[in-house]
Amino acid sequence: MHEKQMSKSPCCAISRGSAVKDISKKSTQNPIIEKSDAVKFEEKMVYLPGGEFLMGTEDKEGFPADEEGPVKKRTIKPFYIDRAEVSNREFKQFIEETNYKTDAEKYGWSFVFYKFLSGEQLKNAQQLQGTPWWFAVKEAYWYQPEGRGSNIETRMEHPVIHVSWNDAKAFCEWAGKRLPLEKEWEFAARGGLEQKKYPWGDELHPNGEHYCNIWQGDFPRTNLKNDGYLGTAPVESFPVNGYGLYNMSGNVWEWCSDWFDKSVNLSPTVDPQTPKTMRGGSYLCHYSYCNRYRVAARSSNTKDSSTGNLGFRCVRDA
Repeated sequence: MHEKQMSKSPCCAISRGSAVKDISKKSTQNPIIEKSDAVKFEEKMVYLPGGEFLMGTEDKEGFPADEEGPVKKRTIKPFYIDRAEVSNREFKQFIEETNYKTDAEKYGWSFVFYKFLSGEQLKNAQQLQGTPWWFAVKEAYWYQPEGRGSNIETRMEHPVIHVSWNDAKAFCEWAGKRLPLEKEWEFAARGGLEQKKYPWGDELHPNGEHYCNIWQGDFPRTNLKNDGYLGTAPVESFPVNGYGLYNMSGNVWEWCSDWFDKSVNLSPTVDPQTPKTMRGGSYLCHYSYCNRYRVAARSSNTKDSSTGNLGFRCVRDA
């Protein structure tokens, strides 16, 4: 079942600097985002009392090269976390109030999964070598997820996508929040369960039901959509975990504040291109290629990268 898994499957993290040349325009200075005194969308947050938990895994399905283990006891201070991923509706309000330009807009393109593109778009977009399901599409950004001609008008309650770590951080500052520490994210995702594979337990489909939005079928050719979705699902889809949180597995990858290489946190100087951690997996994850929808799984991307399966949720101190 797991022969095809690699220590770093590129379906997880396609970086802006990977094999894409001559289409970036990187321009436009952003206004300074002032930290908000009032917490935006506070009503959608859940209070977690913190405590001790066992972080990581040494399960044979894990990726040791991703530093998923060894399992270590961690202590978490009380904090609040969004019960769902940041939606298009919420991000649109941020843009309207700040005139912020995302990295995808400044570069002039972002990565889109091929099944969302028309034949004409496929001809005009740049396909990535080695990962032919990803295309660098001009004018793809949060409001135009599939490039020119697309929009989010019917997806306002879906998670915002094509947001870089820089963009997510800017939103958090505007909202009076911050990105979660990786240990906070995993504590929340586990929902009070100890060393379980998923936010709800060890079975992927309890009683034959779908608890998350991931790929079913033959990746990347055929998605049977047994969970109801080819792409993103609304942010409040599927059963919540023990802490009342939606979509901690699948749907979209979620940015965390930490550097992916755990040793970097001890370094006084950090290369700007050092990847940041993202957690949770996405609608493109499948056990035959990338089973990183497990709560202990990790992946990463550079701070300015954006894709059609990458979003975030916020936290704040208690």
